[in-house]
Amino acid sequence: MISARAVYHVAPETAALRERTLAPLKAGQVLIESLYSAISSGTESMIFRGRMPAAIAQDEVIASLRGGFRYPFTYGYALTGKVIEIGAGVARDWLGRCVLAFHPHQDYAVVPVQDCLVVPSDIAPQAAVFLPNVESALNFIMDGRPVIGEKVMVSGQGVLGLLTTAILSGFPLGRLITADPLADRRARSLALGAMESLEAGDPSAIETLQLRLFRNEVGDGLDLAFELSGNMDALNQTIELTGFAGRIIIGSWYGNDIRPLNLGGHFHRRRIQLISSQVSTISPQLSGRWDKSRRMELVWEWIRRLTPEHLITHVLKPTECQQAFELVSGKSDGVLQAIFEYP
Repeated sequence: MISARAVYHVAPETAALRERTLAPLKAGQVLIESLYSAISSGTESMIFRGRMPAAIAQDEVIASLRGGFRYPFTYGYALTGKVIEIGAGVARDWLGRCVLAFHPHQDYAVVPVQDCLVVPSDIAPQAAVFLPNVESALNFIMDGRPVIGEKVMVSGQGVLGLLTTAILSGFPLGRLITADPLADRRARSLALGAMESLEAGDPSAIETLQLRLFRNEVGDGLDLAFELSGNMDALNQTIELTGFAGRIIIGSWYGNDIRPLNLGGHFHRRRIQLISSQVSTISPQLSGRWDKSRRMELVWEWIRRLTPEHLITHVLKPTECQQAFELVSGKSDGVLQAIFEYP
């Protein structure tokens, strides 16, 4: 038996490091000694605050996340490490490889080899933990299908929002606007290519933008918007700013935070489209030419381009898990991406 230490959510706003025993390796499995794992600033903040529906599965696709959100439970989906042991039927060249696994925060992990992604030798393990976020950002943009000259807005400049903004900045857009309540994140978005950034939740800033967007009848309002803030109030705000036949890509997961959605105003007459975007699948409109392996090749390419490790603001040990989740869920200026470093 193999002993491992895992980060558990034991109650709302309470995390603890606990021992767990791993079963012996089965055929087709590998043992990973962890190097780093990333805390999702959106999803895991919501989990830490106890805002997840207890009855649903953590993930229906990832084997290590088949459980629900009943305490105590583990979570996490971006772990890099080295393969130190292999099960029957696994080629010996897997030994020593640096891999990424969609697995909760844990210092040792047993994972089916087919669920491991080999980290290219020119990509640092710290950068590889951003793979799920880069893949999500690319998926949002593929679902949004930006067109040359369009007015585009990204609400929420956490890690997902910043990566989405950075990729969009390479498109020949008419305008690229971002919104976030934190000054540090707004500054980062400008550095990554946003043309302007406004303080989310500031009525005067929103009103000024609305007046500028709706000056005439042709091309009024946003053509395309990405709601990545995790705040349903921001979705209502985005609807107000979106023009006729505009598209709103909803990448946020709101959990059990249910608030009124204003569909009684401009939404109906403007024929606004609300589009759910989730990375575990590919849009049926693209699946004839795109599959996950092709998209994954693109993800590694964009990790090289973006060098997302510059977004890491805090490196903590798993023993500091309570502090880590308090930092991330606090959403304060200067706190962006926190990662666990092992051992």
